[in-house]
Amino acid sequence: MNGAKLRARLQAGESITMFNPHHVSPGLAVRLVELGADSIFVDCEHGTWGFEDVRNAGQVIRGAGGAAIVRPHSHERPILIRYLNAGADGIMAPMVDTADQARAIVDAVRYALPSDYEKRLVVGMVETLEAIENLDEMLTVDGIDVFFIGPGDLSQNMGYPPAPPFGEPRPKEVLEKVAYAVRKIRDAGKIAGTLVTADEMPHWLEKGVQYFYVHSDPFLRIGMNGIKSILKR
Repeated sequence: MNGAKLRARLQAGESITMFNPHHVSPGLAVRLVELGADSIFVDCEHGTWGFEDVRNAGQVIRGAGGAAIVRPHSHERPILIRYLNAGADGIMAPMVDTADQARAIVDAVRYALPSDYEKRLVVGMVETLEAIENLDEMLTVDGIDVFFIGPGDLSQNMGYPPAPPFGEPRPKEVLEKVAYAVRKIRDAGKIAGTLVTADEMPHWLEKGVQYFYVHSDPFLRIGMNGIKSILKR
């Protein structure tokens, strides 16, 4: 499993990219790895991937040298166990608000894979003001490899739309909360992650973020707009 390879690179101070193909397509996932993605985001919360899809996609993604990181629809113990046993290289558990929840996620991973849980990457998603308030205690939990601030759900939790209009920044208040959480995570000696566009990546890289989640849609949009502008000449 390639989750261990990602962990080793992060612990060595490297930065990691995770691309979301937005389609249940092992072929597209592999192509993204071939083009340079370190890992593929298999979104089973907002996407339509199923357990067999995870198994099939995970095999071909690993074959291409990448890792399949699965986000379940929740951090329920049976769900985590099923995706891990289906072959996920890592679990990205949503809506982790407390240290007790973080410990339960780690316990589920180790129960599902008693002999090789260290081969999987464990990512806890910090997506609410409650989670940020509890971050100090959450950061003491052993076994969470990456603390990932989800700016979309955090925006909604703070009363804003989940995403700004294309090309515009998120509200200042949201960005300040993300920066605050990143500092907390880095000061605790842990790995911080967040969702970025290509334009935002240098800023967060400078702030110490190492785990970058990137949507493929902006690249497709930019490319399509470029084609359209050529045709209109």
